Amino acid sequence: MSGISEPVDRVSVLEAVTDVGLRHMKLDEFLRAVLARIQQLFEVDTTSVLLYDTAAEVLTVEASVGMDEVGHGVTVPLGVGFTGRVAATRAPVILDRVDHTTVMSPLLWRRGLRALLGVPMLVGGDLVGVLHVGSVTPRRFTDEDTQLLHLVADRVALTIQAEVSGAERAAATALQRSLLPTRFPAIDGLSFAARYIPGTGMTVGGDWYDVFTLPGDRLGVVIGDVAGHGLAAAVVMGRLRSALRAYALIYGSPAEVLTNLHAKVSHFEQRSMATVAYGVIDLATSRLTLSLAGHLPPALALPGQAATLLTARPGIPIGLGLTPPWPRRDTVIDLPAGSVLALYTDGLVERPGHSLDPYLRRFLDAITHDDPNSICTQVTETLLGTAPARDDVALLVVRLTPS
Repeated sequence: MSGISEPVDRVSVLEAVTDVGLRHMKLDEFLRAVLARIQQLFEVDTTSVLLYDTAAEVLTVEASVGMDEVGHGVTVPLGVGFTGRVAATRAPVILDRVDHTTVMSPLLWRRGLRALLGVPMLVGGDLVGVLHVGSVTPRRFTDEDTQLLHLVADRVALTIQAEVSGAERAAATALQRSLLPTRFPAIDGLSFAARYIPGTGMTVGGDWYDVFTLPGDRLGVVIGDVAGHGLAAAVVMGRLRSALRAYALIYGSPAEVLTNLHAKVSHFEQRSMATVAYGVIDLATSRLTLSLAGHLPPALALPGQAATLLTARPGIPIGLGLTPPWPRRDTVIDLPAGSVLALYTDGLVERPGHSLDPYLRRFLDAITHDDPNSICTQVTETLLGTAPARDDVALLVVRLTPS
């Protein structure tokens, strides 16, 4: 192909990316069809779409037209090379020289490209990926070319985001449902209930709860909150849940479990952060040993008394490569028959711009000595009412059968 002899028709470009016939295609089919149309309309030799992975900060080739080698799996770090520069600056980049000094991917060198035009794909300021076109003959891409490719990129980005978001929501929902307990251990003298409520506009996040038996007639209870939402947070949540369970089998002390969990996350997942409350109930003595990692303290309602917050050294959150200023500590609390223990995440009691204290008081006042399911309903109705939760909420209630 040669350079453009006539300006690209704006109407043709719009029709190419808004064709009703494309709407029902799978994402990979849609991208190939759109790229083929871009290749024809812009009279270029190659067209490619790379998607941005926010967690890894890399671009990955998703679809290409006009390349002998598709390049699936090729990744480009943010800020590196031609496409990395487009992504980092979120601005168009034009190259009139394509070699190892300007382009990271050898696939483009081998194709013999002489000129490249790349534009970012953005939705609401968020980077979705990069769209670029190339020519094997010398060519000077114009401002009009750039504007029209921008227009295409905007439309394609909306489709990609909708498809990816839908897939991520489905995957995250399936993952979280598989990880949150669907039933609790059957233990004489104990009953349980829990709630998980996603925040507004979300299906899942990083909040979780867990209850599991341990050797030595013991029971582990956990509530945790991973920073972030969506699939990435759900994946981290799954890793933390599995790792905590493994450490719980090795270490008897909740403080030791959280210390090792912190070391694992800080080393292997340095950008992750979570708050966790982990306790072990000795079923023979009815004593709770509790350790907190940046998490709000659980509430305890002793028989015939109103609920109060447990006093325990909070410790720093899990992750972010932080070094604890002091060793994590355990706190031991007696749980007489008839006691109610309630663990929760901050979405239940925190409101942006408001003091935490009034909502904590409402939470404590809502805890009764009824069955755990009724307590969960009372707490969520009192704190959330009929309005959607602004943030994820997890609530776990444990009740010791009265004597």
